[in-house]
Amino acid sequence: MTAPGGLFEDPAQVPLAERMRPRTLDDYAGQEHLLGPGKPLRAQIERGELRSLILWGPPGVGKTTLAHILASAVQADFHPFSAVMSSMKEIKEVMAAAERNRRVGRRTVLFIDEIHRFNKAQQDAFLPYVERGDIALIGATTENPSFEVISALLSRARVYALRPLTVEETVALLERGAKALGVAADADALERIAIFANGDARSAYNLLELAAANGPVTLEAAAEVLGKRPVIYDKSGEEHYNLISALHKSVRSSDADAALYWLARMLEAGEDRMYLARRLVRMAVEDIGLADPRAVEQAIACRETAHFLGIPEGDQALAQCALYLAIAPKSDAAYRALNDALTTVREAPAEPVPLHLRNAPTRAMKAWGYGEGYRHAHLEPGAVTDMECLPPSLKDREFYNPTDRGTEERISKRLTELRRLRRASQPAS
Repeated sequence: MTAPGGLFEDPAQVPLAERMRPRTLDDYAGQEHLLGPGKPLRAQIERGELRSLILWGPPGVGKTTLAHILASAVQADFHPFSAVMSSMKEIKEVMAAAERNRRVGRRTVLFIDEIHRFNKAQQDAFLPYVERGDIALIGATTENPSFEVISALLSRARVYALRPLTVEETVALLERGAKALGVAADADALERIAIFANGDARSAYNLLELAAANGPVTLEAAAEVLGKRPVIYDKSGEEHYNLISALHKSVRSSDADAALYWLARMLEAGEDRMYLARRLVRMAVEDIGLADPRAVEQAIACRETAHFLGIPEGDQALAQCALYLAIAPKSDAAYRALNDALTTVREAPAEPVPLHLRNAPTRAMKAWGYGEGYRHAHLEPGAVTDMECLPPSLKDREFYNPTDRGTEERISKRLTELRRLRRASQPAS
């Protein structure tokens, strides 16, 4: 890796995050699941292998640094590009140089920061050079590669998921940073900065540098530079779907505390309250159903309350609803019943409605047999009739099988009795 400097004539003016950038794996913090002894990426580096790969992870976890270390370990030419700043003309010039390098036995690493910002055609342009071995492509992205990187590149590059640094790992980096700055630092202050940085080493170093501007890093000094912690969230990106999935599955699992936590994460990030309300209504229908028929009433009332009160008062309605749904008995029997009925409709012949179930508003229709044999349930004992209401090919077919949870336990007993009575009164075939 090239030593920091460039525009900064005085090394002391180089940002702390750049000064502290690791040069070797021994100085690198975090990612033990990839770089611990015997782990795949470390083994690759130690063997001096050079393969195309995608480094996927949140900001400030060391994607660029790791690419530098890998290129240095195999003594390859390192060409960094930003998908935002670089042009395809520049990249093609590097490709041509890489091809010349390959002919003389020298390797080239092309590092693309924010590779997800390249469109499909631009990503396609890398393929011939990767396939020929002219370059080892290392892409860095904060977005899910499955959605943002073309499948042809993904099939030729291994994806490594980097995790946010833990508080302990970040504190260790801050201790080294304070030493580099030559300032005393209170342990509690460093921990507060580490928590605020939320796994982002670059952010942690920047905050430390600000806190140390006027001397020792105390809790008071740290508090002065820490505003409201930003919540990592993109309402149109993957994290949006990850969080709503966590909320939904926590409700389904009857974990009220987890449901409240994930809801709070989305509220704090500024999620659309009506979107949350709609999802809570869906949970009531999909995962609770007739085990507690009041659940959907509660969810609709929550939607109206959240809309009527607005932010922040309406948020309490969302929280109350999430808790109600999490605690309620669960059943997806009605959900499965509809899916079963839909599958049958799609796969079985669309039989005509039996004549006895058809209305006969005209004399001609009565003459054709419309409505003949219909039996009005209210005139039957117990308001139960043995009249078959399904097409002949689906006679006695059962779609809905309630659980023994909540109100569905009572429904199940009633449905079993109804089915028994209807079949008992049917003539023997």
